[in-house]
Amino acid sequence: MPVSKRLMLVAISLCVATAWGQSSTREPHIGYLYPGGAQAGCVVQITAGGQYLNGVTDVYVCGEGVQAKVIKYIRPLRNLQKPQRQLLQKRLKEVRDVRLAEFSGESRRPPAPTKKVVARKAVAKKAAAKPKESGKKDETKKEEVKLPDHPLLFDMEDKSLRELAHISSVLFFPRSKLQTNRQLAEMVVIEVTVDPDAAPGNRELRLQTKTGLTNPVVFQVGTLPEARELEPNNQKAYPAVPNLPKGARVPKDKPLDLPVLLNGQIMPGDVDRFRFRARKGQQLVIEAQARSLIPYLADAVPGWFQATLALYDAWGKEMAFADDYRFNPDPVLFYKIPATGEYELEIRDSIYRGREDFVYRIAVSEQPYITQAFPLGGKVGGKTVASVTGWNMPKTEVPLDTQPGGDSIRYTAYDKGDKLSNSIAYAVDTLPECSETESNDTTEDAQPIDLPKIINGRIDRPGDVDVFRLKGRAGDKVVAEVQGRRLSSPLDSLLRLTDASGNVLEWNDDHVLKDSHLHKDVMGLVTHHADSYLLAELPQNGTYYVHLADAQNHGGQAYGYRLRVAVAKGDFALRVTPSSLFVPAGGVVPLSIHALRKDGFDGEIEVVLKDAPAGFELKGAKIPAGRDRVRMTLTVPAKAPDQPVALQLEGRARIGGQTVSHPAGPADNVMQAFLYRHLVPAQELVVSVQKVRWRVPAVELASDSPVRIPAGGTAQVRIKTRRGKTLQEMRLQLNEPPEGVTLHDVTVMPDGLAFKLKADKDAMESGFADNLIVEAFREYRPKQKDGTLAKQKRRYSMGFLPAIPIQVVQ
Repeated sequence: MPVSKRLMLVAISLCVATAWGQSSTREPHIGYLYPGGAQAGCVVQITAGGQYLNGVTDVYVCGEGVQAKVIKYIRPLRNLQKPQRQLLQKRLKEVRDVRLAEFSGESRRPPAPTKKVVARKAVAKKAAAKPKESGKKDETKKEEVKLPDHPLLFDMEDKSLRELAHISSVLFFPRSKLQTNRQLAEMVVIEVTVDPDAAPGNRELRLQTKTGLTNPVVFQVGTLPEARELEPNNQKAYPAVPNLPKGARVPKDKPLDLPVLLNGQIMPGDVDRFRFRARKGQQLVIEAQARSLIPYLADAVPGWFQATLALYDAWGKEMAFADDYRFNPDPVLFYKIPATGEYELEIRDSIYRGREDFVYRIAVSEQPYITQAFPLGGKVGGKTVASVTGWNMPKTEVPLDTQPGGDSIRYTAYDKGDKLSNSIAYAVDTLPECSETESNDTTEDAQPIDLPKIINGRIDRPGDVDVFRLKGRAGDKVVAEVQGRRLSSPLDSLLRLTDASGNVLEWNDDHVLKDSHLHKDVMGLVTHHADSYLLAELPQNGTYYVHLADAQNHGGQAYGYRLRVAVAKGDFALRVTPSSLFVPAGGVVPLSIHALRKDGFDGEIEVVLKDAPAGFELKGAKIPAGRDRVRMTLTVPAKAPDQPVALQLEGRARIGGQTVSHPAGPADNVMQAFLYRHLVPAQELVVSVQKVRWRVPAVELASDSPVRIPAGGTAQVRIKTRRGKTLQEMRLQLNEPPEGVTLHDVTVMPDGLAFKLKADKDAMESGFADNLIVEAFREYRPKQKDGTLAKQKRRYSMGFLPAIPIQVVQ
């Protein structure tokens, strides 16, 4: 085959999916959105910063009421060269002169040139008319200088003086000399339209490129009027506009009216200030959203933007300060205005870090804010009303939705017309419930309970201990679990199980479910793990006591809890990662299922697609007994849907003679501070199916039964597919296999492929079960500049085969 045709085939293969899907190491990624939200009823332009965003085509926003489209992709901004700086300074001055002329009532026409300027232009014109000397370069033909491509420079003619100063501050010193962060350097300008009746709250925004679907990023729909920060504002919210001519008449900047929602970004060493006017007696709630927008940063310690808030009066005196809200890193200030006047709000990072993804949103208003609620949940199907207190709360009760079919942890808020409070978490369970009754501080006064039971209680004062008495039988495995911190309670629980003689059988302070550096907490976002959990086998029939206290001897009306005490029957929860999948039509893509086992359950879990469109199919859809993580594959239909599809997975297991089912919550495996990882929940599992020009042949395993590999021996695997030249050139490789399993002896068969799997006897034990993911590659020699083929081969991924279940046997 001629070299040109061979290279053409390679190029086609790189762009078009094969039967096994497609794999890419350059997956598109969003690092931040700025601003991170918009008011309902508005059309705004936002910027998404990230990596590998070139070729972006579409925007996908989950939920209803929000539409978005791509305006422009912007390459990474380099440090400005001298000609660019001079041109930008010139354009900024021209627009600034127009603004100043408007303030003084003069014409927009630029001033007439002076005699010196006229003479200088005449000399330049005469020099340009002279013939050029031979051998010399024509210096009049200079390369055209263009303004840098940046969102701040869009519609520059319409910018205000303060906006022009903001452009100078951002694009010139000091930001222009910072080293580029490749993970944030590319930008996509997006136009977002939020319907007037769009429900307030978080959405997830993803970008679709030619090579993949990005991770989801939080986009908030708000109810308050919004404003964006304008630099420079480190020392004052509205410093004098720089570089103005003497005598320039510029109107004084007006303070912001309340309520308002402030948007900004913190750069290294940056401090942002905003000025607003408030009336005496106003009870302001100043709520920052920073970590809630971007939960974890992979390359920053402690792993998120740790914002601080400070409020100053008109004379610069600090009136209030906050660097968190209880255990939540996002600060909240509560402040009653003592006198009518102007105030300044300051936000910065606690240790003065910063960069583009240090994005914040601050609500300054008299909106309701719930600081405590009780009870923290209710029984499925039961009527439950929570008593609430807080700031600006017109009512003291909020009903809790406990209808069957929802999540075990749900959210609610006080919502009445234009009054919308913060969201609070509560739990819903199927077990019988009761309330804690005082006094139950000692074993003599212990509150008796029958099992199973959920107790709604409080550690209502410092040093309080709640004790519960139960009857148990020898051999029973009793579980006690606290839900407090997960439900926004400040309680740092401490649990003990004792017998009638006071002997401690088991105790726990903080229960952390983790696998090496991967934290698998059900909430995914709680870093101050403080909820207790214990499981103990009772040695004999008799009376036992569960003691619950605060580990730091704190207490109060806000220190609520839900305590579950029961004989362990076993249970589980599931998480599926990643939450964004991109695969060619007819292709295969791997995904991971994490089993969060509890109460001693160790059995097999079946995973199924629930109400999925035709053509979607899971392979290797079982989590073997004892396994906490298994990789499976998803095969997508040969005809691509017009839009990304949100899929739902469900786990089913036999526990205590009954089938127990739970949804598999979508999540993303996210790094925190260089080391730790978390399963951060997502709202949807979104699959984008890429259209292909040619229909790809189907690929399937010859048998759906697990491949039985003798320990120390081999077993053959057969793959059915259409035979072609591609199979001859294909190379197979195990992708993230368990230690001790290898693949070899790939053979082309009349109806597809065959290969052997080997289990190392020293590394694999009989009974081990898992899924194997096999990736297919194709090798080629690239064309060099001289037209010859390179000696060094390159290879590219052709995608994945369907998951292969295996079992090691004797």
